[in-house]
Amino acid sequence: MKVENKVIAYIHPTAVISPGAKLGKDVKIGPYAVVGEHVTIGDGTQVMAHAVLTGWTGIGKDCIIYPGAVIGSEPQDLKFKGEKSYVFIGDRTTIRECATIHRGCGPESETRVGNDCLLMAYTHVAHNCLVGNNVIMANSAMIAGHVVVEDRVVIGGITGVHQFVRIGRNAMIGGASKLVQDVVPYTIVDGHPAKVSGLNNVGIARAGISIEARRNIKQAYKILYRSGLSLSQAIVVIEQEVDSCDEIEHFLRFLRNAERGICRGRKDNE
Repeated sequence: MKVENKVIAYIHPTAVISPGAKLGKDVKIGPYAVVGEHVTIGDGTQVMAHAVLTGWTGIGKDCIIYPGAVIGSEPQDLKFKGEKSYVFIGDRTTIRECATIHRGCGPESETRVGNDCLLMAYTHVAHNCLVGNNVIMANSAMIAGHVVVEDRVVIGGITGVHQFVRIGRNAMIGGASKLVQDVVPYTIVDGHPAKVSGLNNVGIARAGISIEARRNIKQAYKILYRSGLSLSQAIVVIEQEVDSCDEIEHFLRFLRNAERGICRGRKDNE
C-alpha cells in the first residue's frame, strides 16, 4: 500500500489493503473493506464497511462508497477474456449500498462515472458505460454495456437501459421504465417501452440554462414531436427555423447520431 503525502485519517484494522494500492491523504477505509492491487483512491474519499474495490480502478477525491458496493470487477460479458481494462470514478461522487460498477470489456477499455454523481442502492453500471457529471441513478436502476449517460440526467428507480442506448443531457427517466432507444436531451420519458411525455422544464431551469435558450429548446421540441415530421425532416426544419445556441447545437448533434432511433411521444401528446 502506497500512501500519498503520508497522511491517512483512518484504516480499520480488519480492512484488506493490497500492497500496490495507492491511497490519497485523509482517506477512510472501513471494516472488512477490500482494496485491490491496482486501485487508486483520491484524497478525502471514504470507503465504508464491506465495500470491494478491485481491478484497475481509480476513485476521485471526496467520494463516499457505502457498504457492499463493488467497483472494478470483471464485466458480465462472454467476450471478456481477462484483459486489462479500467473503471474511473470522478470527484465527489456518492455510491450507495450494493451498487456495482464493472470495468471495460476489451483491452485498455474503460467504464467511467463523472463528478458529483449519486448512484443509489443496488444500481448497476455495466462495462464500457460513460456516465457524465451530476447524474442521479435511483435505486435498482441498471444500465447495460456501452450506454452513454450525459450530464445532469436523472434515472428513476428499477429502470432498465438497453445496451448502446444514449441518454441526452438534462433528461429525466420515470421509474420502472424500459429504454431501448435514445432519449433526446431535455426531455422526460416514461413507460415500458419508454415514451416522451414532455420537456424536463424543472431540470432545465436548475441547470441554469438561459430563458432564451429555453425558448429555443421548446421550439425545437415542438418541431420534433408535434409536427408529424420524420426525424430527418425535423432536423432540417430545426436547423432552418430555430435560433442557434449551444443547447440547440447539442440537440441537433444528438439527433444526427441517434443510431438506435429516439424515444417517440405518446399518441395523445403528438
